[in-house]
Amino acid sequence: MLYIASLICAPKQPVLDDRLLARATAALPAAGLPEWLARGIAAEIPFVPAGADLGDVLAQARAALGDVAADLNLLPAEDRRKKLLLADMDSTMIEQECIDELADLVGKKEYVAAITERSMRGEIAIEPALIERVALMKGVKLSQIEQLIAERLTLTPGAQTLVATMRAHGARTVLVSGGFTLFTGPIAERIGFDEHRGNILELDGDRLAGTLARPILGREGKRTALTELRSKLGLKDAETLAIGDGANDLDMIDEAGLGVAYHAKPVVAAAADARIEHGDLTAILYLQGYRQDQFSGTRT
Repeated sequence: MLYIASLICAPKQPVLDDRLLARATAALPAAGLPEWLARGIAAEIPFVPAGADLGDVLAQARAALGDVAADLNLLPAEDRRKKLLLADMDSTMIEQECIDELADLVGKKEYVAAITERSMRGEIAIEPALIERVALMKGVKLSQIEQLIAERLTLTPGAQTLVATMRAHGARTVLVSGGFTLFTGPIAERIGFDEHRGNILELDGDRLAGTLARPILGREGKRTALTELRSKLGLKDAETLAIGDGANDLDMIDEAGLGVAYHAKPVVAAAADARIEHGDLTAILYLQGYRQDQFSGTRT
């Protein structure tokens, strides 16, 4: 079975060169010729494991690269380009955690951020922690949330390019968040997703009531979104892709044909098929074999 060794670094720090590719190629069993997807930024090398343990192959190839700031992942060559993308929002498609920014409006950011971090690391139960934090937001005005979205939330580099390129090649793209639809709606529109899913914050007039509508979308809800869409679109498991960074993404990452941990917590990085620690979101395109000259949309 043919595999691909994918090497990707941060676009603003293009550290890959022919010498590094040669070293990685020499460390791979039955390797073919390397190919540049974006010179200095992303390349791939075909190889055939021929019974070798992939974990051992990965360790050997990483050792050959030394301490270069680049991501190395080994993936099957078959069904590389995915037809369904599910992406987490907070700290994945945007650079912030929305609930932490909300908490700042009521002077509770430090307290809430600590809970968020523990929850995303899988150290505490996700749903009770979410309910507790939402209760603290009671009384926040919708106008404050609109201002927060406009002034504080920034897209992760590569977000628009990732979604635009996959859509241009026929993929369905879905923003699925354990956060809130008040945020997923505007963010999905800004990035260009086909649709979005999230939790619904209940209102008391033009203010937050401090409660969530049921059912709560968490780990299982994200997995369900993937399985429902996969069935609706008539796709194979291998044609699906999920990206996330926190513990509530684990189930959809496990369910997807390609589960990617993006600048993720250790528990997620350990469980994913691929991990991106240096590249931006265009790395997800390189993992699928797209060349830089095939990218669509805004290059940010």
